[in-house]
Amino acid sequence: MVLAAPGGAEQRIVLDENSCRLVRVGRAAWIHLIDVTLPEALPQDTLIDYDLLTGEDHGIAHWAPHLLHDGQARPTLVLRSRMDDILYGSCRKPHHPSRDGLARGDALLAERIGQADARPAMLMLCGDQIYCDDVAGPMLAAIHALIRRLGLYGECLEGATVEDSEALYAHAKCYYRREDLLPGFKSNDNLRDRFFGGTEKPVFTTANAHNHLVTLAEIMGMYLLTHSPLAWQVVAGMPAPACAQDERSAERWQRESAIIADFCAELPQAARLLAHVQTLMIFDDHDVTDDWNLSAKWEATAYGHPFSRRIVGNALTAYLLCQGWGNRPEAFTGVLDQMDTLFAAPDHKDRLDPALQDALVDRLLAFNCWDYTLETEPAVIVLDTRTRRWRNRRVPGHPSGLMDWESLTELQVNLIGKKAAVIVSAAPMFGVKLIEVVQRIATYVGLALTVDAENWMAHRGAASAMLNIFRHSRTPGNYVVLSGDVHYSFVYDVEVRYSDRVPHIWQITSSGIKNEFPARLLDWLDRLNRWLYSPRSPLNWFTKRRALALKPRLPDQRRSGERLWNGSGLGQVWLDAHGRPERIVQHNADGRPSTRFLPQGQAEDKGPPPAAGAAASASGSARAQRLTDSEKLSARTW
Repeated sequence: MVLAAPGGAEQRIVLDENSCRLVRVGRAAWIHLIDVTLPEALPQDTLIDYDLLTGEDHGIAHWAPHLLHDGQARPTLVLRSRMDDILYGSCRKPHHPSRDGLARGDALLAERIGQADARPAMLMLCGDQIYCDDVAGPMLAAIHALIRRLGLYGECLEGATVEDSEALYAHAKCYYRREDLLPGFKSNDNLRDRFFGGTEKPVFTTANAHNHLVTLAEIMGMYLLTHSPLAWQVVAGMPAPACAQDERSAERWQRESAIIADFCAELPQAARLLAHVQTLMIFDDHDVTDDWNLSAKWEATAYGHPFSRRIVGNALTAYLLCQGWGNRPEAFTGVLDQMDTLFAAPDHKDRLDPALQDALVDRLLAFNCWDYTLETEPAVIVLDTRTRRWRNRRVPGHPSGLMDWESLTELQVNLIGKKAAVIVSAAPMFGVKLIEVVQRIATYVGLALTVDAENWMAHRGAASAMLNIFRHSRTPGNYVVLSGDVHYSFVYDVEVRYSDRVPHIWQITSSGIKNEFPARLLDWLDRLNRWLYSPRSPLNWFTKRRALALKPRLPDQRRSGERLWNGSGLGQVWLDAHGRPERIVQHNADGRPSTRFLPQGQAEDKGPPPAAGAAASASGSARAQRLTDSEKLSARTW
């Protein structure tokens, strides 16, 4: 490994067993987990070249030239002294018919690649980096081709109608009809309804679950194919499988193939963005399966059967290796030791030992260190809103709170003494009221799964605890909450009433990177929400938000007063010295000019934001103007 900062000596670091851990996941597949401790800290706010050399001294320019911008010999990174410029987003579905927001982010970065002060401090991915439960047929075929090419380990499947992974891949219903492969006895009919949606979600979940990923090898293949163009080179020229060639499936296959081809064309740019910006992430439901842990009843049903329990465990295993480990390496040492034992002993058919695999799944389902904190300025606190839920014991079918009492208490302790904080919550803490009301009504009639009734206000205890944290006299006065999940983008300015001080919260939601809400439906929901729940509406007093003063920011490209912005892309926020947003932008993936979210009363964008108190300066205004010009230039290049 090579590191080189301007004016300093080039550092060459040998990656031995102390700094690079190898995890073998197949006959010809290893995951490299690199964690280097340096004798001296790297300089901040300056460009740092880096490279990874193979045994032949071949660097990235040789084995991954798509990661380099024009004129570069090596990739570069910048360690910012403040987390005051953050790219963020969620929900990247390869076969959604839109352009890739990560490629859009790469185009923005390309224009300022040599300017250390204009580079984002980080890229935060807020959930649904992959879709295990919604997979295109051509993507599934590519996954199977990659499994064969790399020899990814198979597994036995207890409780399924197929014996093992090989039988699954060869089954006539492997493509577009996978829900039929679930066990057919009575107790598992309930599993199918709850886990894959069944009658509760006939429009979305049942249709999208036809290619639901099952095995660890499939999910590992999905990660490789959604993040690396090199994986596609390995499986180039694959034909459609015979089981996907009936008339209906063939038509769908052709339609999905065209979208996947467009996704692959932009994949080198998406990978290049990740190579140049510090990237952290957290899971949401589609990284595992839709409605994951939505209610206590869902958990009891899904984890009570060995097949569905294994599917969830496989997704968590792959998430740990491909995403979670880099967020908090020190927390996963023991789990990795257990993985080494599992992967070291495949049987003569290259299948993992089922007892060892089930033991690993048990450990991951009980694991409680997925969340993490960056002790930066401002602090960045990433929440686990999926595995530590506040279950509704009285009515198990009702939605669980997104965090339980213990994890919320830990959050409060983590916030005490900090001046400002950026909180990453996969689901928005403050969402669209009308949609939350619809979810509440659906919950009362037993249809919580039908409408994805997951929001912070859906559980009285979790909502009250969260608001009390914001009111606490020793927690920060300024909060920025970054979220995704909902497939549209919006910004709310929030103040907490009935407090000795007035905490300021900015709910900033960007979703999706490559996904969108049905346009006509969102338009109607937006209009109805504006009519029924305007800031002065008395209906607000019948919601849990009566203790809040909430004002939406308006997209500058709105046509008829829209508050919600629909379109794939990537969000970006710039913060002032007090951790308050100076500027909030949604970079549209389709090439439209970037959308700014403006405070109410600001009819049009009149240039850079005004100076924010004594902390603002002429240099800050000049920086904001430079960013404005760069965004306009980027829009023209698209």
